[in-house]
Amino acid sequence: MSEEPPETVDEVEEPPQIEFAEEQEAPEPEEEEAKPRRRRRSGSAAAAKQPPPRPRRTPARRRARRDPDAPLPVVRAQAKYVRSSARKARLVCEHIRGKSVEDARAILALTPRAVASDWSKLLESAVANAEHNHELVGEDLYVKAARADEGPTIKRFRPRALGRATKILKRTSHLTILLTPKE
Repeated sequence: MSEEPPETVDEVEEPPQIEFAEEQEAPEPEEEEAKPRRRRRSGSAAAAKQPPPRPRRTPARRRARRDPDAPLPVVRAQAKYVRSSARKARLVCEHIRGKSVEDARAILALTPRAVASDWSKLLESAVANAEHNHELVGEDLYVKAARADEGPTIKRFRPRALGRATKILKRTSHLTILLTPKE
């Protein structure tokens, strides 16, 4: 009873094909049954009758084409509660008011005051706002306005001689910068 192995591939018996009920063609449903059935949610019957929520549409971009008669966009950035007095911040903001963004960057990079780094960060933030929100080119902008307003003052006390104390006023400021494109 020695069976010889088959010499060619054709002689190998294929396993029997198993037919499943799913593979059989079902009659096509009529138009009434063409709608997919939805699972019923748990809850009241009134909630089941409501249509499903519509997907949210993103608002259309308004900046695709700008009307030439429309006013130029003004981009604003603000830094609040900066730990420098408004008087010291105004000394720096006077140098960059009315300058192009490139000139303002150069001025702030070479200004030997601590608040100049805060102004520099604020300028970069305003340029990023203009590029991202208004699709403006950062190099084509100039500083329309720059101002330093007083913020809240933090009050501390320092002990002095003979049991006295003196006030220490730690002043803060709010820096604002406005950019607009060159005409």
